[in-house]
Amino acid sequence: MRRELLSVVVTTFNSAGTLDACLRGVSWADEVVVLDSGSTDATTAIAAHHGARVHTQPFAGYSAQKQAAIDLASHRWVLLLDSDESLAADTAALLQQALRAPAHAGYQLWRREWQFWRWQSRRGRLNHYVRLFDRQRARMSGHEVHEEVQVDGPVGVLDVVIDHYGEPDIAGRVAKANRYSSLQQADLARREIGWLRLRMVAYPTVAFLRYYLLRGHWRSGWAGFIAARIHAFYAFLKYAKSYELHRRPPPGDSADQ
Repeated sequence: MRRELLSVVVTTFNSAGTLDACLRGVSWADEVVVLDSGSTDATTAIAAHHGARVHTQPFAGYSAQKQAAIDLASHRWVLLLDSDESLAADTAALLQQALRAPAHAGYQLWRREWQFWRWQSRRGRLNHYVRLFDRQRARMSGHEVHEEVQVDGPVGVLDVVIDHYGEPDIAGRVAKANRYSSLQQADLARREIGWLRLRMVAYPTVAFLRYYLLRGHWRSGWAGFIAARIHAFYAFLKYAKSYELHRRPPPGDSADQ
């Protein structure tokens, strides 16, 4: 039985350090589409070396940029990857099998995180995201950060693990927490989040315990502990910044509080 044709879609910006591994893992795909947002390193040359169809547009936000890349795909079925993610060679058969008469509109794949100097333990709980999907029945969620593929139809799970390199060091992870907590303010404002002072006090501890204990990052030693602490700091920052926005006087007003 023939399988569905597949477009692999990747958004990039100065991704030369990880893009080669990303594209090598999907060399079997029928098409690779790379949407770049103005890289100044060798990103586009690496993409061209792998035979990718390269397009460029200014960065429109995480969700919008990925949707624009998906819209450039020629085929109905899409595998969406970040430029700092890669798949092992032995995952090709599993993905190809799923594309033979797909039983679902989309499929979740597991993701393993690089934590500073080691991979998270496979005995810990891996995140899972919809990454393989019928693009005619799926759209990006529109969130400023933590964007996700929303599928109109049943979703299955494949035993495929994506390796995510992410930020290579603590400084990069903290910088990302700061950046993402700022970007998330628009999403929080739309949801009209309340009890901000209580959330600032209580939620970082809840976030740490959930990440470190329930999701099993304690199995990754000190790397898991540090990652959990930064995750808790991110939880604090997003609510502290929201509280700041509520307290900040309008432009032109003076306030002594």
